[in-house]
Amino acid sequence: MAIKLSILDQTPIYEGDTGTEAFKRTVALARRAEELGYHRFWVAEHHDSAHVAGSSPEVLISHLLAKTERIRLGSGGVMLQHYSPYKVAENFNVLSALGPGRIDLGIGRAPGGLPRSTQALQKNVVDADSLTDKIVELRKFLHNRLEEDHPLAGLRANPVPERPADLYVLGASTGSARIAAELGLPYVFSLFINGDPQTAVEAIGTYRREFNYANGAQPAAILALSVIAAGSEEEAEELAGDHKLVKIHLESGRTITVSTLEHAEEFGKQSSENFTIEVKEPSVTKGTIETVKKELLELQRATGVDEFIVLTAVKDFAKRLRSFELLIEALSGANTAAEPVPEAETAGRRVSVEA
Repeated sequence: MAIKLSILDQTPIYEGDTGTEAFKRTVALARRAEELGYHRFWVAEHHDSAHVAGSSPEVLISHLLAKTERIRLGSGGVMLQHYSPYKVAENFNVLSALGPGRIDLGIGRAPGGLPRSTQALQKNVVDADSLTDKIVELRKFLHNRLEEDHPLAGLRANPVPERPADLYVLGASTGSARIAAELGLPYVFSLFINGDPQTAVEAIGTYRREFNYANGAQPAAILALSVIAAGSEEEAEELAGDHKLVKIHLESGRTITVSTLEHAEEFGKQSSENFTIEVKEPSVTKGTIETVKKELLELQRATGVDEFIVLTAVKDFAKRLRSFELLIEALSGANTAAEPVPEAETAGRRVSVEA
């Protein structure tokens, strides 16, 4: 079965680096991804973090549009709970006008930062709409479809592009799967956040069973996961390092996933709630191209997805690039790292594998 490969980049800031250097690596990675034939390149939204630079995906996407030619670009994702759907629609309508047919708008459910940053982003906001209601309104603004009896009837999120951004719901639970299904929107399950492949299978199954066909759309599920490909199993293990999956369980019932124990402890302190911290081994598909291909095909069979969005948390940038080159090779059988893919083959290329 043909599988699309895409990339999620969080613009990591390594020790001794600056945000400027981190963004230069993101640009270099996006350009190389386009050369290799990756389908889309998404950037993340994080706040109040010294470890990642991407606090404004809309601004970064605009810059990447100027640095690339064909690859789809998008957010993985915009944390809509903080923002006005109208303003998000305006931002992405501008992007869609600048890059017709190339823009994705992924909506995330997480806060994207510590409680303090959430407080700052939502200052003076009271009685906010639910995330589902905000997504519904966002879609109306993107497609210029406000009802005549809507309180804001006649309002347009200008400019109105010929092709609005494609809207995706991102999540890591059956709850997010149900939101995507109810709204009849494409769904991305973040295995690198949840860490449990069985939950991914259940969530994607729920999404397909409960999908709302009323708007004429079909279910479209994508799996986002961590992958590290290397020349040997030993090198892949070394590159994976001591990464951990750290979860904060708040007394209110919320569970937040972060990257470090220190981050979890600070989140708990800022939350003003009782909390517990759970440290788990992360779900990382790693190894040689043979190992990675085998594991990805098993995930594809289990979930039925035809696209993987890949996150590769490797501090050595050259080895990180090499991992993405090897991944294309693993699923295509061709040595794409040897030379750039011809222009006609790079836009949304599918790589064929034997399922």
